Amino acid sequence: MNTKQLLVILIVILGIVVFSSALYGAPANNSAGTASARMLANTCAGCHGTRGSSVGPASPTIAGISYDYFIETMEAYQSGERPSTIMTRIAKGYNEKEIELMAGYFSKQSFVRLPQEHDGNAARRGKKLHKKYCDKCHEEGGRSAEDDAGILAGQWEPYLRFTLEDFTSGKRPMEKKKKIRINKLDKTHGKAGIDDLVHFYASQQ
Repeated sequence: MNTKQLLVILIVILGIVVFSSALYGAPANNSAGTASARMLANTCAGCHGTRGSSVGPASPTIAGISYDYFIETMEAYQSGERPSTIMTRIAKGYNEKEIELMAGYFSKQSFVRLPQEHDGNAARRGKKLHKKYCDKCHEEGGRSAEDDAGILAGQWEPYLRFTLEDFTSGKRPMEKKKKIRINKLDKTHGKAGIDDLVHFYASQQ
């Protein structure tokens, strides 16, 4: 069993435990007949950290991502359009209203960036690669949430590596424009280019 598989198994177990305890151990919002936004968000804490700020290593921080991006992501997990061992199962446990409540909650939280080890030279090369291949969708060096494409700057390095590996291997589908850019990056710069990009995002505080 490799490191990635072990991390996935551990996250699944932890996510199920937290999801169950938070969902059934807290009171519902009596006025709406729906769980409160904070209670729903607590079901994500086991993997994504308090208020969506992950403490790593393989789960992304979801605090600060845009309202629309959160909803689009959850709907993609529910439909199976975006594959995931964990989230395709968990996302199906929420209805439309609950997802909207969580989207509103997490979009108002601050993205907390924690120090990570990184190679300064690789990060500088990665900054140039980001500007060439990624900046049109991930503005401000991957910090912006307003482009509804997710936040890259400051995400955990293992998560970034797993995600980019899924993209370059074809395991995770991409929009046409994104696919062209990722494939060009991979073809031109190979694994070293991906590594530089990861170091750039990990270097941002």
